[in-house]
Amino acid sequence: MGNAAEIIDDLSSDKLFAVTGSGWVLISDRVMGGVSSGGVRREVVAGQPAIRMCGEVSLENDGGFLQIALDLGDAGAPVDASQWAGIQLDVIGNDQTYNLHLRTTDIQRPWESYRQSFKAPTQWTRVHLPFEGFVPHRTERPLRTSRLRRIGLVAIGREFEADVAISDIRFYGTAAS
Repeated sequence: MGNAAEIIDDLSSDKLFAVTGSGWVLISDRVMGGVSSGGVRREVVAGQPAIRMCGEVSLENDGGFLQIALDLGDAGAPVDASQWAGIQLDVIGNDQTYNLHLRTTDIQRPWESYRQSFKAPTQWTRVHLPFEGFVPHRTERPLRTSRLRRIGLVAIGREFEADVAISDIRFYGTAAS
């Protein structure tokens, strides 16, 4: 397992691959019988190269999410991000609230994660999400940033039109000793 590089994705590729070499994938509640629908693509949004997720989040059939996810290490291997204070993203959207979900090697079930919400305003904005602000969801295990495996940008929990884009996502700061 290696140390996590600062940059997760600076959108320098025109494909759905991050600078880490991993690809962004769209996951919806359809994997569990839901009916939410959406898409992910690279495009220029308000003058910035970005990865954009759009779609309809529906609560029908016990659904309610759209997600774009990225493995942080090679072939899903963990990375050690313990030297960083959190995750920074440059984001634009439709003024809705979205989540950033983290998964570690401690997380086995698909419904478990560590979550933090943020608003995606209609102008490009830099958002800082400190690791200490991520809340365990359906797990009692503490977040171990030394074992990060996957990151997900998620529209979840209510019926709405999702439209969110990021032009940069990276680790920031230095962890307190």
